[in-house]
Amino acid sequence: MAITLTSHGAAGTVTGSKHLLEITHRDGTTRRLLLDCGMFQGEAVYDAKHDPNRRFGFDPSSIDALVLSHAHIDHSGLIPRLVAEGFGGPIYSTPATKDLCSIMLADSAHIQEYDHAYDVKRARKRGEAPDEDSPLYTVADVEPAMDLFVEVGYGNPTEILPGIKLSFTDAGHILGSAAVHLSIDDGERTLRVSFTGDVGRYVDRLLPEPEPFGQADVLLCESTYGDRDHAAIAEAEEELLRYVTDICVTNKGKLIIPAFSIGKTQEVLYTLNALSNNGKLPRIPVFIDSPLAISATMISRLHTHLYREEVRAELLRDPDLFSFPGTEFVRSADRSKQLNAIEGPCIIIAASGMMEAGRVRHHLRNELGDPANGLLAVGFCAPGTLGARILDGAEEVKIFGDTIPVKARIMRMAFYSAHADRNELVRYLTCQDPKKLEKLFLVHGVDHSLEGLRDLLATKGFKNISIARKGMRYKL
Repeated sequence: MAITLTSHGAAGTVTGSKHLLEITHRDGTTRRLLLDCGMFQGEAVYDAKHDPNRRFGFDPSSIDALVLSHAHIDHSGLIPRLVAEGFGGPIYSTPATKDLCSIMLADSAHIQEYDHAYDVKRARKRGEAPDEDSPLYTVADVEPAMDLFVEVGYGNPTEILPGIKLSFTDAGHILGSAAVHLSIDDGERTLRVSFTGDVGRYVDRLLPEPEPFGQADVLLCESTYGDRDHAAIAEAEEELLRYVTDICVTNKGKLIIPAFSIGKTQEVLYTLNALSNNGKLPRIPVFIDSPLAISATMISRLHTHLYREEVRAELLRDPDLFSFPGTEFVRSADRSKQLNAIEGPCIIIAASGMMEAGRVRHHLRNELGDPANGLLAVGFCAPGTLGARILDGAEEVKIFGDTIPVKARIMRMAFYSAHADRNELVRYLTCQDPKKLEKLFLVHGVDHSLEGLRDLLATKGFKNISIARKGMRYKL
């Protein structure tokens, strides 16, 4: 049996997760298994003429099966395009991941169509030739993709291809997120391959800690924060309350919180709900301006069995952990536009977390120029994204073609990061015996994060550590 690994995304970058395993058996047959099918975001797609989202690097019709670690767009976002280009095999995921993908991929398709139509309209208005490229995929492409999903629960070994068994363990990253474990047997030897997906935190929040897993022979490990530690988790409620008080009470301004619709939005609402229950939250309006976040919150309510035990106990006292007096869930575009005309303090939570798409850009265009307002970043922003430029101290940014001065107060809270930092990643890997691990590949990180984690793991006894490079084929 010969097995090779080729990373076609999240190799030297943080987005576009795609890792292809090719298993050639003794009889000459080859099975091709894809781990994740994510969209590139940020600086990787600035040059539309060389958009990596339009080229997979392999023939989609040659893939026998896809295993999906979780629903975030940088891991799942190109599935409809994969299917439209010929993939017809099963897509294995946890039940919660399937539910979240059903809304996330439809939302992503809507954004593709909207942005394409907007670009065409703007080009024609300027007398320019419109971009000939069509959207990456359309809303009509999503349903055929969703029909291919096959649900696999945590800890439920399942044969997905001849001689290949799959099992999932809870990665603690977002609802339904999983580390992927493959047992590949050719009759003579079994090779155990594990892929961490994105690893969650060891903190008291909605989801349980990342789950330990059995010994692997080959391991692919994410490295998003591989060279740094998160700030100490002091008192998240007090820190968030301080920002709300400074901006909304003292300045009487608007606090804009860009947040991923899945995970971050629910975490922030959970904290605000606790402040409200304790009588600490100022009486100001809180708007959740994201149809996707509203749908994701509804799905979160259907999967409360995945929460930490302490959170499940809270539900006996407060059956809705994401809503409290003063909250308004905004679905319509017209109501979203009305928020711009609101005078007085309020909190607006809107997607996307990297500030690259969604309604948050409209709020930033209207509110960034006012020093009374504040922007609170609660998650990772990939290099090159609008969020990264603002957090890096840009004095002005381009939004919808307009130059917007950045005068609002810019803040960030590390508590809400859903990615493990370097010491948490080391803690996660303590379930592995470095002497029994034949090969360790580091993925899903920029160079300084990848190199930092490599050097740290080497001090812990791990050997044969490789930083995966895009398009490079490795023999396992």
